[in-house]
Amino acid sequence: MLDNLPRGTICIEDIEMGMSRYLQKVITDEDITLFAQVSTDHNPVHLDDDYAQDTIFQGRIAHGMLTAGLISAVIGEQLPGHGTVYMSQNLKFLAPVRPGDLVRAEVTVVDIEFQKRRVKLDCECTIDGKKVLVGEAMVLAPSRKFD
Repeated sequence: MLDNLPRGTICIEDIEMGMSRYLQKVITDEDITLFAQVSTDHNPVHLDDDYAQDTIFQGRIAHGMLTAGLISAVIGEQLPGHGTVYMSQNLKFLAPVRPGDLVRAEVTVVDIEFQKRRVKLDCECTIDGKKVLVGEAMVLAPSRKFD
């Protein structure tokens, strides 16, 4: 299940403080398996039920960067959207994400430097309203002046 707002581009000229966009996605076993293949991170805490049961998580969890990738999707598809260039991202992982969890990834504009086309975004991922990831991104937003 993927629930989100329309995709596209919001140019720097139209970005406002407090503007926010999100998507929601259920993390599946297939997502975790595919992420392991693409990233080459085959840590058994993500892939092996028996191994993961004996960890502090007491079960398999999704890769943290898979969850963080949902933030990237909101930034690259919605706010600012197509044409955005990532400049920096910091993340703090607060709780595990498990197969079957519905994750809501949301970004909110907290600072804008119009002359430099820079936008600072608060980023968070939640499950049932509980924060599992927080962070901040700096991006270079597209502009109509460069079309």
